[in-house]
Amino acid sequence: MKKSKYTWQLREQSELPEEFSTILTNEQINPLLGQILWHRGIQSQEALEMFLRPTVENLYDPFLMYDMEKTIIRIQDAVAQGEKILVYGDYDADGITSTTVMKEAIELIGGEVDYFLPNRFIHGYGPNVAVFKEQIENGVQLIITVDNGVAGHEAINYATEQGIDVIVTDHHELPLELPNAFSIIHPKHPQGHYPFGDLAGVGVAFKVATALLGELPAEFLDLVAVGTIADLVSLTDENRVLVKMGLEMIQNGERIGLDILIHLAELKKESISEENIGFTIAPRLNALGRLGDAAPGVELMTTFDEEEAEQIALYINSQNDERKEIVATITKEAFELIEPTDSIHIVAKKGWHEGVLGIVAGRIMQETGKPALVLTIDDQDEFAKGSGRSVSALNLFDALSEIREDFTHFGGHHMAAGMTLPVANIQKVQEHLLNYLEINQIDLSQGQELMIDESLKVSEATIPFIQQLKILAPFGTDNPVPNFLFEDVSIEQSRQIGADKSHLKFQLSQAGAKLDAIAFQMGNQADEFGQGVTNIAGQLSINEWNGNKKPQLMVNDFSVDGVQLFDFRGKNGRQKEIPTKNTLYIYFNKESKKLIDDQATQLLFSTVEEAVAIIETSNSQQVVFVDCPDDIDSLKQITQAGKIERVYVMGISQEEAYLNGTGTREQYAQLYTFVRQQEQVDVRYKLNVVAQHLKIQEKLLIFMIQVFFDLGFVTIENGVLRKVESPENHPLTESKVYQTRLKKIKIEEFLLYSDRETLQQWLWNEEEV
Repeated sequence: MKKSKYTWQLREQSELPEEFSTILTNEQINPLLGQILWHRGIQSQEALEMFLRPTVENLYDPFLMYDMEKTIIRIQDAVAQGEKILVYGDYDADGITSTTVMKEAIELIGGEVDYFLPNRFIHGYGPNVAVFKEQIENGVQLIITVDNGVAGHEAINYATEQGIDVIVTDHHELPLELPNAFSIIHPKHPQGHYPFGDLAGVGVAFKVATALLGELPAEFLDLVAVGTIADLVSLTDENRVLVKMGLEMIQNGERIGLDILIHLAELKKESISEENIGFTIAPRLNALGRLGDAAPGVELMTTFDEEEAEQIALYINSQNDERKEIVATITKEAFELIEPTDSIHIVAKKGWHEGVLGIVAGRIMQETGKPALVLTIDDQDEFAKGSGRSVSALNLFDALSEIREDFTHFGGHHMAAGMTLPVANIQKVQEHLLNYLEINQIDLSQGQELMIDESLKVSEATIPFIQQLKILAPFGTDNPVPNFLFEDVSIEQSRQIGADKSHLKFQLSQAGAKLDAIAFQMGNQADEFGQGVTNIAGQLSINEWNGNKKPQLMVNDFSVDGVQLFDFRGKNGRQKEIPTKNTLYIYFNKESKKLIDDQATQLLFSTVEEAVAIIETSNSQQVVFVDCPDDIDSLKQITQAGKIERVYVMGISQEEAYLNGTGTREQYAQLYTFVRQQEQVDVRYKLNVVAQHLKIQEKLLIFMIQVFFDLGFVTIENGVLRKVESPENHPLTESKVYQTRLKKIKIEEFLLYSDRETLQQWLWNEEEV
């Protein structure tokens, strides 16, 4: 049995109202897709129309936001008076695009505007007193924050005391007390009634730009799409409208810098998707702020010079490549520090680059299914700084807020947090989180949830069905790519692919229908496939190659029902990793114990009945047969005992009876002649010399000498072999050692050289060898 990595949650089928079914029929939408739409809240003609064909009419009036009118009047006055305006942004993709939108909107009405993006290593996140002081001294008369500001009390108070107005535009979690700003534009303002509260920072900036310009600035929609997708906000309601129109603007627009960045990333502008933005463009923009100065991102988005744009885009690419190398190095080191059995992973090390620790924490969380905090320690061993990523079951922000006093700096939300704390408090944080899990009865052992939208037959995964799934796009938070479950399928043509064999490619087969599948980063689980009843969950796509289109499943997770047999025979098998939890290593020969690490739970028994009794009373769920038994039926009896779910067969043979055989008549004659010619032979120390002299393989020679001893042809005492002067004449077959060898050869031939399917069928059926 192979348990799934995630806890699958399969949505129940709903009986769709006749009215909605009629709407689906009129729109020619597959009923299976109708189920997905219904579960995602699209349950009326009006909702479906907005979902499928959003327009500018579906966008909300920006003046519904609290303080919007006051904000617009202040900006207009500043422009009219020729005041110097500063847009104060953030160093991520949302901050870069927010800054660009606000800057260009003010320039369009004739404003004198500059921008500043803080450096996370120098200024930290949000309004910075020293920066505000310097900018005000340089003549700034109005400050507008974008994608930050609601937590910038100190810097905003300083500016206010200097007589400088600060307009805050932000979307982050609101603190209990709002800053003393001139105005605060926030979709969730406690005194406001804006219909949609999940805008990204760039979405909020776009609303201000729309109100400021008196019309919808379509030319900014490309930036809105990039920032909104990058910030992982809910892609529903107004954000869906903005992103859908924004992607069209990218495909048809003429923002030189973005076009060149897309080209250098080897993407096709005319078919750009939210996936391209989220996994290719956004990481490049984010890399700037992770490693240093994010300002080149704004320069790229605002330039009209192709040569300059290319130089900046090349620099951004190089920064992203460097970021990937740093992430790979730290991720490897971090995984070496984690304890797999821990409920929460907290790792800290001196010298780690703080700009990428959130990515590393996310990778640990994804791989282990456990919350992770990754911290870098300063050179003085005083403070640790880093990020945490959590699973849905644990609200990391709430859990750590209970000990906020133990942090020097702290912030975040349900699934992520950033923090600085004394190194001495790291252990206390871990203990608190473990207690929090216990007190709140949070079980992390089941893994993260994987929502399954539909259960499909392989025959239902057709190109027309997959093509129609595209009407659900753009995909993102709260509107994920649908996951489908294929139950009771067979696996065919499984093979490892990739330079390091880290991926799997295979076919699902069911009732004559086939479906190609690819499982990224599952190459090390190749042995799991092709046995038992397999269930596979994943996302459907169309693979196009040389003009041919075929349905393809991108595998997210899988499970295998029933007992599994793993073939670890041969030298390659010995190098494979076997889990040790609830595992019993079984030996039939005590000499074989030295072949396996002593840390493994081992069982060397007197009788098969004893072994079965131990297994039935233990928690062992998997057994490893290290060597070959003298009686092959003992394997079957042990395998069928207890609650064994996984059986590993290594089948190491010390004697290699099948390979070496019993020896030929000529070899026995040669050995007999040699023995008769010697007064004595020290077989304890000279055996290899004798084997070389007789040109007989050493293990075979040992067996042949044992046969001679058994038949009374020689004596052996203290490792010294002597001939018997007048031995009785016996055929070799009378030797019990010889008879045992023949039986062992037969056992090894079947156990070590049968194919896995034959061995599996024998183990769980009644056939005899």
